[in-house]
Amino acid sequence: MADAKTLIVPKGATGVLVFADGSAVFGRGFGAVGDAVGELCFNTSITGYQEIMTDPSYAGQIINFTFPHIGNVGTNLDDVEADAPHALGCVVRQDVTEPSNFRNVEPFDQWMKEKGRIGLAGVDTRALTRMIRLKGAPNVVIAHDPEGKFDLEGLAAKAASWPGLEGMDLAIEVSGEERLWKDGVWKLGHGYGLDEASQKIGNDERPHVVALDYGAKNNIFRNLVKAGARVTVLPATATFEQVMEQQPDGVFLSNGPGDPAATGEYAVPVIQKVLEADKPIFGICLGHQMLAIAAGAKTIKMHQGHRGANHPVKRLSDGLVEITSMNHGFAVDTHTLPANVKSTHVSLFDGSNCGIELTDKKAFSVQYHPEASPGPQDSFYLFQRFVEGLK
Repeated sequence: MADAKTLIVPKGATGVLVFADGSAVFGRGFGAVGDAVGELCFNTSITGYQEIMTDPSYAGQIINFTFPHIGNVGTNLDDVEADAPHALGCVVRQDVTEPSNFRNVEPFDQWMKEKGRIGLAGVDTRALTRMIRLKGAPNVVIAHDPEGKFDLEGLAAKAASWPGLEGMDLAIEVSGEERLWKDGVWKLGHGYGLDEASQKIGNDERPHVVALDYGAKNNIFRNLVKAGARVTVLPATATFEQVMEQQPDGVFLSNGPGDPAATGEYAVPVIQKVLEADKPIFGICLGHQMLAIAAGAKTIKMHQGHRGANHPVKRLSDGLVEITSMNHGFAVDTHTLPANVKSTHVSLFDGSNCGIELTDKKAFSVQYHPEASPGPQDSFYLFQRFVEGLK
């Protein structure tokens, strides 16, 4: 076990990552000044860092980017998946450079500072990734002080006392309010165009989807609109009665952060009642996990999780391989699936469950993110399948 008391801050170090065992990794801080405690995970995406930082599923986590050039295209007003960043901070290999992109509005380091998020540069992120793969995702504190003054012993104690994501309900902290979704998918030169049909009162004949927001990425709702749905978003704590008051043709269960078993304490009973009412259901990520729990299965905490935009998933019905985006640290335990639930997709990285379908209900879900942002768009057909099935 390392001893934080004996560590010496290297000359020029203005940022640090402190582990619960007292060890530390030093670098150059950027963004906000201060410290934050959370789970350190790694993401292998080579694009979309702004979308990743604003993904609500990263609440309670610090992202170690394996791609070295993060921040090089700056930031803009479109590449966000929520109103504010939810990742606590990020660790990157190279110093953030001046932005080089025609869409840039603000440099990444300035954006991080304004959003209250801490960055650490000049770190061997590949070595950190290897450590996470071997030992699992650790609890850490990320800190930034322009003077390089750190209470390493105190930061180590903070990391050691943080309870971790297992058993933690974070969906309730990041869920949005009830709203009618108003925009469609992004197009260069046009941005996110208004979904004008959804503004009509009383004469919109598109299937109506009620989306339960456990920490959803905005692009999920946009893809539901693109697939032909009218979308009403309800918060994670919505009751079965509130869902049914909307007279939905189908119910969508979103992604989100934290432990599905913890969020499931209040969400799963609602999902079970929706199933009993024979309403079609489509779930993604956390929504996938809670649909499985509602059907009688269990979830488990993963050793390192899956996070990136290059994850191969095999569709069991025909053997097709989809390249997908993923962001999850929990998974459905395939061995606990009841007789009326079949596995539909598996990860080709580790064989973990990536999709289920209930054989006696119109309900299915996937572990990965078919809406991408960032990542490949191989799996948009899932939105189409869901919406077409409501007509």
